[in-house]
Amino acid sequence: MRAGRHGASGRSRSGRAAGAAAVALAVVVAAGGCYRGAGDVGNAGRHTINVLMVNNPQMVDLQRLTAEHFTKETGIKVNFTVLPEDDLRDKMSQDFSSQAGQYDVASLSNYETPIYARNGWLTELGARAAKDPSFDQSDILPPVRKSLTAADGKIYAEPFYGESSFLMYRKDLVKEAGLTMPARPTWHQVADMAAKLDGFRKGMKGICLRGQPGWGQLIAPLTTVVNTFGGTWFTKDWKARLDSPEFTKATQFYVDLIRKHGEAGAPQAGYTECLNDMQQGKVAMWYDATAGAGSLESGDSKVAGKVGYAPAPVERTAESGWLYTWAWGVQKAGTHQDAAWKFIRWASGKGYERLVGRELGWSKVPGGKRASLYRNPEYTRSARAFAGPTERAITSARPDDPGVQPRPVPGIQFVDIPEFSDLGTKVSHEISSAIAGKQSVPAALRHSQRLAEEVARAYQGH
Repeated sequence: MRAGRHGASGRSRSGRAAGAAAVALAVVVAAGGCYRGAGDVGNAGRHTINVLMVNNPQMVDLQRLTAEHFTKETGIKVNFTVLPEDDLRDKMSQDFSSQAGQYDVASLSNYETPIYARNGWLTELGARAAKDPSFDQSDILPPVRKSLTAADGKIYAEPFYGESSFLMYRKDLVKEAGLTMPARPTWHQVADMAAKLDGFRKGMKGICLRGQPGWGQLIAPLTTVVNTFGGTWFTKDWKARLDSPEFTKATQFYVDLIRKHGEAGAPQAGYTECLNDMQQGKVAMWYDATAGAGSLESGDSKVAGKVGYAPAPVERTAESGWLYTWAWGVQKAGTHQDAAWKFIRWASGKGYERLVGRELGWSKVPGGKRASLYRNPEYTRSARAFAGPTERAITSARPDDPGVQPRPVPGIQFVDIPEFSDLGTKVSHEISSAIAGKQSVPAALRHSQRLAEEVARAYQGH
């Protein structure tokens, strides 16, 4: 998911640099953008909204429940466009940057929200929430709420579910091997345990870590390791530091751990592959998103009831777990603002959590966003193995202070600038190549440093 402090000035500097890129993007996409004309603002249009949504399982559940519950209660029809994450981001960027108004609501993350807010693409939602006691904004977990708040102090998105990262491990095997998982493990302790658990059962590997390229794949867990080893992508004054001793040490550690004791096919293994390996009993430990715990404890998991949950491993920091949330944002140019808010109030509300628990089972509830869920006995009974560790991981996440030095912008597992999605993905290919044994870590980081320096130049001196 991911010691510096970032005030409004840090965000405004990046905002000016990001603004130029945003304007250029808007000009390009506006020519081909689809603008919803006045014909959609009639009576029928007021009772229909278009929602652009990522195709995660929790979102698909929402789609199934909407007509029977939300539409039936409000009379507002919802047209969903459901896409894989990368396709979603492309379409959302095109529509929101040009303010074409094709989509009223979109599922966006805490990476996009501050960027989109700075560029004036989102409707501020905090004022509506404050006037709506039933929504109970104060119930949103503070780190999640803050991550969806822009530099102006206003809230621009409401969460659907949230996550941090932690270490999932086979507590039965740890016990059989005569080992003890520390209450707050270090990465070197985890590496020692991975070595001892590697091969403990026939064909079993010691740990699973993402090696698949992508800024949201390999780079997410790796950056949390970099942070706690004392490294950073950029200094406060925008000097790239990917070839620094700390960044190099952390990356070498990560690559060595995977190559020595990690999963088969690691250069192609991402979240889904590691989840499957852990569920099938092919690995003894897995460091990844807290959201994975529900699947590990589900009825079709071979390891249900056998998994323990420890905080994200550390070295030089007190915490290292990331922070991520899929949330709902309203396009500022949208013509159905009231209907859009009613949808968000329903989809992010306490009532929706109860609905999912009742209709689909409490293990299906999109958690990680509301404190009240972790006081709900029906939920905590169902999720007793991981509810407490998940809440602690999210509430202890420190996006403004994830490492040992000041940062130019917030972010734990990412750097919150528009260019990071491209930069992170390019760097991930270099490091995945090192995991595959095709180049050394220093060589991968030398090239990555040059890529980061190109990005940094746009921000230096602002």
